Amino acid sequence: MDCIAIFDIGKTNKKFILFDLNYNIVHESQTNFEEVKDDEGENCEDLRALTNWMRETWQNIQLNNNFNIKALNFTTYGASFVHLDENNRPVTPLYNYLKTFPKDIEGLFYSTYGDRLDIATQTASPALGMLNSGLQIFWLKHQHPTTFSKIRKSLHFPQYCSFIFSNTYVSEFTSIGCHTAMWDMGKNDYHEWVKSEKIDLLLAPIKKEHLNGFTSFRDKQIPVGTGLHDSSAALIPYFDRIKEPFLLLSTGTWCITLNPFAKQLLTKEELLKDCLNYMTFEGKQVKASRLFLGNFHEVFTKMFAGHYFKPKDFFKSVAFDRSLLEKVKPKPHILKDKINPEAYFRATDLDNFDTYEEAYHRLLLDMADFQVEYVLLAGENLSSGTKKLYVDGGFSKNILFMELLREKLPQLQVEAFDIAQGTSLGGALVMRPYV
Repeated sequence: MDCIAIFDIGKTNKKFILFDLNYNIVHESQTNFEEVKDDEGENCEDLRALTNWMRETWQNIQLNNNFNIKALNFTTYGASFVHLDENNRPVTPLYNYLKTFPKDIEGLFYSTYGDRLDIATQTASPALGMLNSGLQIFWLKHQHPTTFSKIRKSLHFPQYCSFIFSNTYVSEFTSIGCHTAMWDMGKNDYHEWVKSEKIDLLLAPIKKEHLNGFTSFRDKQIPVGTGLHDSSAALIPYFDRIKEPFLLLSTGTWCITLNPFAKQLLTKEELLKDCLNYMTFEGKQVKASRLFLGNFHEVFTKMFAGHYFKPKDFFKSVAFDRSLLEKVKPKPHILKDKINPEAYFRATDLDNFDTYEEAYHRLLLDMADFQVEYVLLAGENLSSGTKKLYVDGGFSKNILFMELLREKLPQLQVEAFDIAQGTSLGGALVMRPYV
């Protein structure tokens, strides 16, 4: 069977997926690795174990005569660099983007290059410390100059995975646009600070096409993709199936509204509300707004379970009830703050609700109110004529949440549209021209 192979590398789960040429999943394997300590004693990805697993997986699939691989690509989490020395060996651990960014290095950066909010606006990247992966390189240069001096090439994580097989250096837009604080969105070029620090000399050439050389499969050479940032890859199946402008609400721990048809550059006001930009694989901006709603839902449903003596997953059995919804509308909010939900919540607040079902309807009403605000924020108040909002992930299956979105966004057609393994599928679809 002819297939396209994808390595889909998440923070927890590492997957190897095969799609047939009709883009159906025909094989899937998964593993995970214990974190190791970096050179400062903090947890990080085990890059050696990951690299070895990818190579071994590739060797093993070549022994399976049920599958004939026609192309290979990669999707991974972002905000991460692999730095290679002159022998193409990693110079540093794969630092965790949740590492604390040192205050003195942060102070040095902004005192040298300007106002924090100005740089965030120019690069469409909220100031997030190590999550701004460009600043990881700045930190290495100034905190660990001896180590930095050994670097000959810095590759975004998806492009390192591609390099393992293609032996070719490349950069591409989905990784550059992943809140790196490196790309000046107005100038459509690397920001001046990147050039002043000569960091651009360590970066690989940018390719707009997805072919990054070839690798051996059995007795032939097959095309290797450049690799993609996972959030941007997940948009590709929607572009493939939907031709009119749309918004995508990707739900999970974070609920992220993605607007790949945004017309306006990110403003300071939007940044302060936790908006940011990604870039599509074509280098176009994708305006995004983020809410920690999935986490809030987990926090409060655990409280409900304890208060009402119900199982932790009791919310799954709560049906949409119009009369309950009307009953709880005048009652006090449960989710009162979109940043720190527990700041204004007291356990006694639940005394306002007779049943778990009542409290849950109030919580979902509050969640929907915040979510609608952030849909409109990323959607630029629907000024581009967008008519559809697609919802994928866990909340797309929550009937109460979906009904509330439809009620509060009458100007949009709200549809559940959950694509299985959408990130991996996006990685496979861009290889279509090379198969």
